[in-house]
Amino acid sequence: MPIPDYQSIMLPLLQLAGDRNEHSLREAIETLADEFQLTPSERKELLPSGQQEIFDNRVGWARTYLKKAGLLETTRRGYFRIKERGLNVLQNKPKKINNKFLEQFDEYLEFKNKRNSTKQKSTQEEHPLETPEESLEAAYQKLREGLATELLQAILKCSPTFFERLVVDLLVKMGYGGSRKEAGQALGKSGDGGIDGIIKEDKLGLDIIYIQAKRWEGTVGRPEIQKFAGALQGNRAKKGIFLTTSGFSKEATEYVKYIDSKIILIDGDRLSEYMIDYNVGASPIASYEVKRIDVDYFLEE
Repeated sequence: MPIPDYQSIMLPLLQLAGDRNEHSLREAIETLADEFQLTPSERKELLPSGQQEIFDNRVGWARTYLKKAGLLETTRRGYFRIKERGLNVLQNKPKKINNKFLEQFDEYLEFKNKRNSTKQKSTQEEHPLETPEESLEAAYQKLREGLATELLQAILKCSPTFFERLVVDLLVKMGYGGSRKEAGQALGKSGDGGIDGIIKEDKLGLDIIYIQAKRWEGTVGRPEIQKFAGALQGNRAKKGIFLTTSGFSKEATEYVKYIDSKIILIDGDRLSEYMIDYNVGASPIASYEVKRIDVDYFLEE
């Protein structure tokens, strides 16, 4: 079944704590994963940032909201227990517990009003089934996708020579090519019909990578990749990178899996992602750190 949203987890989590015993968050995650019949892959599915499992994150936020409403309490680091109010809620046998249900408790309303004190409507209010991290990451991905589209549009308006310089800048930022000067001299001077340039794999020049850069709008097919592979063989080369502003056909992507040469295909989507990651043609304007309380700091000897 799909991974449940954090509000759907609230009632099962409170019911788990209904035995009045102390429970660890890890125990709750494993027990609820079994209850929701999550597959191993669903349990391991990560947030877009790759920093935490989605289900773990949602169980954690379900616990947080139940605590804010006074239904659960923290007993020690990573552990919680039901409060008298939580037991009273269970006695009434609610069909579900969600944010709307928790609004009957003053403590939760105070918490909610503090979070929504800004004038603009928050992303999580628009998507109430998402945890704060999921809302933040969804907004980040939306901004990133928009920037990627702008980058590709800008590249297509530039000259082929500029695109070659862009490729050099990107590969040097990624750690290839030795110095910027060496990489710039190598690119565009191969003289081979299937190769646009040559660049060092590392700063010591222990191996050479051949490059083909196509500023295209149409799909790059297998014949173009075969031509590039043939050029590599003609130069006794084993490694190559083929970059394009468009995409590759299925036949092209399948072809590179079965040849001796190692050819990496970078389409427009990956190209724009790398440009964003390495700040090529894109500049940071703001950064935000997401922090959690350091429970160890508050432990007294």
